[in-house]
Amino acid sequence: MEGLYYGWQAVTSMPVLLAAIGGVTWGILGGALPGISPSIAMALLLPFTYNLPPLVAVVLLASVYVGAEYGGSIPAILIRTPGTNSAAATVIDGYEMHRQGRGGEALGLSLVGGTIGGLFGLILLSTLTGPLASLALVFTPPAYFALGILGISIIGSLSEGALLKGLIAGVLGLMIATVGTDPISGVSRFTFGNPDLLEGIHFILVMLGIFAVAELMAQAGEERWTEGTKPKTGTTRLRLPSLATLWRLRRAQGIGCVLGAIEGAIPGGGGSVAAFLSYNEARRWSKEPEKFGKGSEEGVIAPETANNVVSATAIVPTLSFGIPGSNSTAILLGGFLIHGLQPGPLLFTTNPEIVYGLFGGLFTANILMFLIGAVILTPCIWLVSRPKPYLMAAIFGLVVSGVYAIDHSLFDLTIVLVAGVVGFIMRKFGFPTLPLILGLVLGYMIESNYRRALLITNGDHIVFLQDGVSLGLLACAALIVGLSAMREIRRMRNPIKLEEAPAH
Repeated sequence: MEGLYYGWQAVTSMPVLLAAIGGVTWGILGGALPGISPSIAMALLLPFTYNLPPLVAVVLLASVYVGAEYGGSIPAILIRTPGTNSAAATVIDGYEMHRQGRGGEALGLSLVGGTIGGLFGLILLSTLTGPLASLALVFTPPAYFALGILGISIIGSLSEGALLKGLIAGVLGLMIATVGTDPISGVSRFTFGNPDLLEGIHFILVMLGIFAVAELMAQAGEERWTEGTKPKTGTTRLRLPSLATLWRLRRAQGIGCVLGAIEGAIPGGGGSVAAFLSYNEARRWSKEPEKFGKGSEEGVIAPETANNVVSATAIVPTLSFGIPGSNSTAILLGGFLIHGLQPGPLLFTTNPEIVYGLFGGLFTANILMFLIGAVILTPCIWLVSRPKPYLMAAIFGLVVSGVYAIDHSLFDLTIVLVAGVVGFIMRKFGFPTLPLILGLVLGYMIESNYRRALLITNGDHIVFLQDGVSLGLLACAALIVGLSAMREIRRMRNPIKLEEAPAH
């Protein structure tokens, strides 16, 4: 009952409602811009959340995530260019429907499917997160250390085909986390006498550089990037599906819901994997598989349902254990940490109004996505057709002004720009960037709990094996690393067969 009370308070709160409206609107616009992923859209707003109340800040970021997952389908259907990775599967039948003059119908399927998927994912989020977090209440410092190691071990699943590079990136993140004042002894480390580094390098600045600035640099290096896209959509009008149509497509929606729930809870799975799996399975179970690729309604609603389920279920491990499994949830975790909130088991007892308020805010955001998505189509089409230099310049201005607004610090801007260059170089040489963020975010948890555990036992490392929870988590981490290494070895030995293997 307490959860319902806090959720209802959030739904009826004007600041939360405005945050949801602003977040969903910005998310749809950001998602509609090819190259601006949900995580980048969230990162751009992150500096502006410092002075907001905690609940308003996290609802704003989560609403951007929800809106961007739908926004990515608009250019996918209209100009055959997915706005986000998770909308790539929608291109196949969505654009074909548009070519047949059924673009408005495809947009309607995407919007309704996304809303249903988002609400289904929210039900799972609100029912699963609490029990999982209760399990974690028995955690001790050794167990928290092991939890951090388990979080680091998922680098293997986040570095598909580049395990070694992923590990290098993760170690780099851990190294950056050690800069600043020692959390136990108070000694300054790796500051080179610079007082600006005494508090360490804030992961928010690194996130902005790695995700946003590096993306702008990468897009500026593309050929013909100065040209805008000219969609032929002057007469496109949104057409919502009837109840009879939705009932006919219930199998495809069900597949999207199930696969989206599974993929969302798996770190590194993400919306794009869920969308393609759902597309393939919807085709396999369809009574009309021959229509797929030629403008199938099931081929649009299945992936769009799946990637919106992921936008909710991907938050489950972040809230329960404080471990993000994707770029977007890493940004959301940053929103919590900015306000001194540590996602995990204690958050449910110390700040239940934030957790259940977020659930209420997500419910509002999903309903608003349906309403705003129905009226924002024309501005999205106009925005997509602008030349990229104008858009990129505006986004860069947003990054600079947002970072400077935090502490009025030119040093922070330097950190962001340096992180952007590092991120660009990593992308250029095929290094995954999320492991670096993961190492940076989890570095403090790992180091502080490792040293606390050793202080309790006078330096005896056996404590990590005597604690049952710690032992189980370390065993899981070893298993994940072992499986990732085996997969990597198989890939290196037989790269052609694995690349040709079907996605499912």
